[in-house]
Amino acid sequence: MTKETKIAEDFESLGLAAPLLQAISDTGYTAPTPIQAQAIPIALTGIDLMAGAQTGTGKTAAFTLPILNSLLPMASTSTSPAKHPVRALILAPTRELAIQVEENIKTYAKNTNLRSLCVFGGVDIRKQTPALKTGIEVLVATPGRLLDHVEQKTVQLNQVRFLVLDEADRMLDMGFMPDLKRILALLPKKRQTLMFSATFSKEIKKLSDEFLSNPALIEVARSNATNDNVQQKAYAVAQKDKEPLLAQLLKEDAEKQVIVFTKTKLTANRLSRALVRDGIAADAIHGDKTQKERIAALDAFKEGSVKALVATDVAARGLDISDLPMVINYEIPSAPEDYVHRIGRTGRAGASGVAISLVSEDEEKYFEEIEKLIKKKVAREKTKVSHSKHKAPRSKSQTSAKKSQKSNDPFFYEPYVASKNDNASKKEPRSTRSNRKAPVAALLGGLKKR
Repeated sequence: MTKETKIAEDFESLGLAAPLLQAISDTGYTAPTPIQAQAIPIALTGIDLMAGAQTGTGKTAAFTLPILNSLLPMASTSTSPAKHPVRALILAPTRELAIQVEENIKTYAKNTNLRSLCVFGGVDIRKQTPALKTGIEVLVATPGRLLDHVEQKTVQLNQVRFLVLDEADRMLDMGFMPDLKRILALLPKKRQTLMFSATFSKEIKKLSDEFLSNPALIEVARSNATNDNVQQKAYAVAQKDKEPLLAQLLKEDAEKQVIVFTKTKLTANRLSRALVRDGIAADAIHGDKTQKERIAALDAFKEGSVKALVATDVAARGLDISDLPMVINYEIPSAPEDYVHRIGRTGRAGASGVAISLVSEDEEKYFEEIEKLIKKKVAREKTKVSHSKHKAPRSKSQTSAKKSQKSNDPFFYEPYVASKNDNASKKEPRSTRSNRKAPVAALLGGLKKR
C-alpha cells in the first residue's frame, strides 16, 4: 500500500527524542531530506516499510533515526552483556556501506547509552568477537560474515525487533538471496522490517512479499531516475584513446576529485597505475583489495591526497563521499541500473555534480539502454585527444634538414685508406694460423710452458 504523510519541514516536527535532535543539530543538518521526511514518521509507527529513493538522498538517516528513537527506552548503563542484546539488525551488501552506516549510527547515538558494532568479512573474525560478547543493541553486518558469527555462536538474533535491508537491489545482484533467507529464519516473526533501495525492480518487489508484512510504500523519485543536479556528458571515443582522454580530462579539472568507474578489477588496477605514471595521484578500490587497503585508499581520497579513485561497481556501492564534484564512467556498465548508482555518487544532498561517460563504438548499445532507462538522451561529444606520452612525428622539413647536416670531422665522410705500416693489412699464412692453438686456462688443464 502507499502511505500518504505530511511532509515535515524540520527534524523537531518528526517526533524524535531530544538526544537525537541534539546529535542531528551537531552535524549541521537543519531540515530533513524528502526521504527522511516521509520515511521517519512511518517507521516510528512500527509498520513495515518499503522505501525507494535516489542514491545520496539520506536513506541511512531515514532508518537509523527512527530505530534509535524506538530503542531509547531500552538503553542501559549496565555492564552486563545480557542488558545489551542485539535488538536491531541492519544488513548491507558491502563492507564500505556497512562501515558508513555504523558511523552514522555512532554519530546519532552519541548522546545515548545505545551500543553499535559493524561486522564484515575480509578481516580476522576473532577480532570482532570480544565486542560482540560485551553486548550491543545495533548490529550492522554483511550477510556472509553475520552467518559466520551465527555458526560460531558469537551472536544471538532471537531478540531482534528491527530488521533493515539496505541497498536491497544490490544484495540481490550479488547473490545474497540464500543468505538472506537463512538469516530471516533466525529472526523473531514479530518484528519491524524496513527495506531501502535505490531502484525498484520486479525482483525487489518479490523480495518484499517474502520479507515484509503489508508494507507502506514510498518513492521520493521516479524509479531509476537520475538526479537533476547532475550534468550528464558523454564522449564518443575509440577504445585506444580512452586512457589519454581520461588523463586529459583529469588534468583540465586539476582541482576536482573524481571517482572513475571500471567494469573489472584488472582494469581498475591497470588504470590507476597508468594515471600515477602520468603524474596524477590515483588509487584503486575493488573486491580483491584487503579491507585495510580499501580503507586506506578511501581515507586518502577523502583527505584529498588522492585525486582519482578508480573503482569497480561493487566496491563503490555505498561510498558516501560528501561534495564529490565528478564521476567518470571509463567503461560503460552492461546493466543500465549500475549507471544510475554510479552517477548517484555526485550531486548529493542538493549539490551539483558532473557525470562523464567515455563511450566506445562497442559500448553504444549499452549506453542506448541506459538512455531508455533514465528516459533522457545524452548527446555524444567529440574532443581532440592529446597523446602526451608519444613524441610528435617529425615534419618533412625537419627530416630533410637533419639529413643535410654533415659533420666537419673528415673521419665521418672521407674514404678509408690503409697505411703502408698498418699491421692489420698484413696477412698471416693460413698454415701458421691453423697450427696455432688458443691458450687454455690453467685450471682447465692448460698447456705447460715450453
